[in-house]
Amino acid sequence: MFTGIVERTGKLIDVAARGGVKRITIEAPELAARMREGDSLAVNGVCLTALDVNPNYFYADLAAETLAKTTLGEIGPGALVNLELPTAAGSPLGGHIVQGHVDGRGELVGLEPVIARESPAFDIDTTDWTMKVRVPEHVRPWMVLKGSVALDGVSLTIADFDGEVVTIAILPLTYHRTNLHAAKIGDGVNVEADVLVKLAHAQMMKKPELELTEAWLVANGY
Repeated sequence: MFTGIVERTGKLIDVAARGGVKRITIEAPELAARMREGDSLAVNGVCLTALDVNPNYFYADLAAETLAKTTLGEIGPGALVNLELPTAAGSPLGGHIVQGHVDGRGELVGLEPVIARESPAFDIDTTDWTMKVRVPEHVRPWMVLKGSVALDGVSLTIADFDGEVVTIAILPLTYHRTNLHAAKIGDGVNVEADVLVKLAHAQMMKKPELELTEAWLVANGY
């Protein structure tokens, strides 16, 4: 399990075909030195298994399912990727519960500073940003105003949702610590909805006839 609090960015060095999978090489000396082969980690929000770890690099295989459901098969050498190691049991949950199981690929349609670039007050190191991502149709029922969503593995809060595009407020720290500072309009984005919202939605679909009455609340311990 992850929390969506990105620890470092790494650099994608190579993508090589290996039979039915693709093997990626990622340069990440700050994290690779702490890892062992077989460890899990999130790469742009995708839970992968580290292979052939050395102090500067690690490798990971991308199965056909990963290539089909995420953006990892679309990015090439030189791309920055968000990295997060699993959350240890008992650690503070700084973001929200992120499984690394991407629900679908979205599209970055907006990323602008809140203060206009031509304004004398604009400072790229301190300004916040407004991010807009078009989410896949099947993911939209799980987008909840003021709820959580993981975008490329970053735990974020939904500030607005028009039924198709989520709007996110990005703090300066998030902008600079993650790969957002290198993002371009039109880029693909891995979208993972909040698992608690997905479970609640699934339960509601099973029991559309549920009515919150005093008798139901008492019977269920409220």
